[in-house]
Amino acid sequence: MTLESPETPGFPVATSRAVPPSGRRPGRNKVPEVTVYFWTIKILCTTVGATVVRLLNQKAGLGLTGVSVLMTALLAVVLAAQFRCTEYRAGVYWPTVALVGTVGTLAGDNLVDATGATPETTSSVFVVALAIVFVVWYRREGTLSIHSIDTTRRESFYWLAVLFAFALGTAAGDLVSERLHLGHWLSAVLFGLAIAAVGLAHFQLDLDLVWSFWTVYVLTRPLGASIGDYLSRPSGDGGLELGTVVTGALFSMVIVGLVVYLAATRVDVTDPEHDRRHVA
Repeated sequence: MTLESPETPGFPVATSRAVPPSGRRPGRNKVPEVTVYFWTIKILCTTVGATVVRLLNQKAGLGLTGVSVLMTALLAVVLAAQFRCTEYRAGVYWPTVALVGTVGTLAGDNLVDATGATPETTSSVFVVALAIVFVVWYRREGTLSIHSIDTTRRESFYWLAVLFAFALGTAAGDLVSERLHLGHWLSAVLFGLAIAAVGLAHFQLDLDLVWSFWTVYVLTRPLGASIGDYLSRPSGDGGLELGTVVTGALFSMVIVGLVVYLAATRVDVTDPEHDRRHVA
């Protein structure tokens, strides 16, 4: 399905913008522009999420179940705040991404822990789950555009897609790690090359924008996790021995700095006129 315009690289957009069946008029878009800031913070959130889970699980002694309960409770709080916003707010949106990503990662870990499923199985499960979200989203809304996340229902579909994209990225990362035994640094290079290949296919071969965006969204999860593992793990495991605390703190500071900058400058806020022009 082709839902985009070549004039808006990096975004899935639709050829028409239907008014929601509820009859409520759309509001302001609640997703930021997809820029270098977007991908940088997304990768850093992935790294911090994986690091925090490991820290709470192993060093704080909460265990997988305890960490899952805690992160889900925190996610409920930030999601409530996000849905109450009437437009994109960097200080609310990015904590939501971080926690949705963490819960998505935990979903894959819990599936493996509960069933002993292989990475192939978990990858398949989350591919199907993500595909179902996209199909229902498109059937109900007539668009998968992230330039039109402007109703409660569209935002619900968006966050479900983000959740399963993180879960799929976790499973894909585990699959590559277990089957290829590349180590953290080479794994990061591999996923970086895969992302570059998707970008090349989009810009040179006109790969659909919807699938380009979500494929990269999935791949940045194992990329970020590989970078985090490389920095935090002991040298005997192929890491730099910075430790989970130092790695998590460094990346968190960068995230906070970028989010504060974006909140102050609003350089990643989508232009309503631009949105209307390219979905009309």
